[in-house]
Amino acid sequence: MFQAILQSFTTSINALWSNKVRSFLTMLGIIIGVGSVIVIMSIGAGAQNLILSQIESLGTNLIAVIPGHSEEEGFASVMSGFAVTTLKYDDVQSLRDNRDIPNIIEVAGYNKGFGSVKWRSESYNTSLTGTTASYLEVESGKIEKGRFFTKEEEKNLARVAVLGNDVKDELFGQSDAVGQRIKISNYTFEVIGVLKERGVVAFEDYDDQIFLPIKTAQRMMGINHIGLIRAKIDSEENFEKAIADIKIALRGQHNIKDQSGQSDDFSVRSSAQALGLLTMITDALKYFLTAMAALSLLVGGIGIMNIMLISVTERTREIGLRKALGANNFHILGQFLMEAVFITVLGGLIGIAGGILISFLVSVGAQILGYDWAFLILPSSILFALIVSIGIGLFFGFYPARKAGKLNPIKALRYE
Repeated sequence: MFQAILQSFTTSINALWSNKVRSFLTMLGIIIGVGSVIVIMSIGAGAQNLILSQIESLGTNLIAVIPGHSEEEGFASVMSGFAVTTLKYDDVQSLRDNRDIPNIIEVAGYNKGFGSVKWRSESYNTSLTGTTASYLEVESGKIEKGRFFTKEEEKNLARVAVLGNDVKDELFGQSDAVGQRIKISNYTFEVIGVLKERGVVAFEDYDDQIFLPIKTAQRMMGINHIGLIRAKIDSEENFEKAIADIKIALRGQHNIKDQSGQSDDFSVRSSAQALGLLTMITDALKYFLTAMAALSLLVGGIGIMNIMLISVTERTREIGLRKALGANNFHILGQFLMEAVFITVLGGLIGIAGGILISFLVSVGAQILGYDWAFLILPSSILFALIVSIGIGLFFGFYPARKAGKLNPIKALRYE
């Protein structure tokens, strides 16, 4: 038995080697398909790891309060051109001072905008972040020089500003920024501090921002609402209790009698929920793209069937001679199946190697550009590629092999 299998294997290699170019072109669809699957799953895993690590770097003990009853409502409001304005500055104060929420360490409010900042002849377009004095504690930020603004400055609409590291470098270069006066939208501000370099966290460039007292920013932007509230919790174990307490407190603040949550004009999300949602979305996207890449394997399989049918026609006399010498239908079927599987497995191995190489180059390129991109090759993707390669060889090679096995030896020997 082993001798017969070895002989079939040797015959398969010789048959394929005699048509090297055609064999390679037959494998090409499998190589591209398998390589695409490996690359997409690797890049998907790397992108997912980058996104989740960025979110985790914000802190896993944060709870976000966003305006609007749900994500759907907030999305619809943005699409229709209207901002949801249900959160106010008093809500930040209420959560910060509420004794019925013992698990909150600190609370910060945020408003975002864009503006042009000028100092002497220098100007720079950057992000403007109106926030509360509690920002550093909630965000774990650090001051490089100077100080952050106080609660009194926050409440009294003080025109003071804290610069992100990149903004300071763009405007002042090597000069000292603290104590200088800058202009933002025709408002004059005194620079009181510069934050330590932090980089991009959760896809937000913390160094390319100017931080202003939130009430000052609201006055300058002509608004009276809060875009986001973040609460820092003492422990992840207390998330559920803290979320429930925050909802109760905000319902009381907004005079909402319905405690079921249906009438809420705000949404409360924990960082764990955000991570879970992002994981689900990125997984779905990754597997969808993998399925699209796997379609090229179908094309490769059809190519293999086509070539094997041509091979059966070309080798009709050979098949007739082997049958005349004692080979049965099973031997011929096994011979051609082995050739099909050999082509797909070899193509799959080349595709895996190529996919790993491309994934590595993508990882290196991303790291050169400054992204913390991990080079991840999932063993499951390699196993999947090998199983699919063997399956394609068996599935698409069976019909030509069966056709070869059923040839009449007398007619095959007479075939011209």
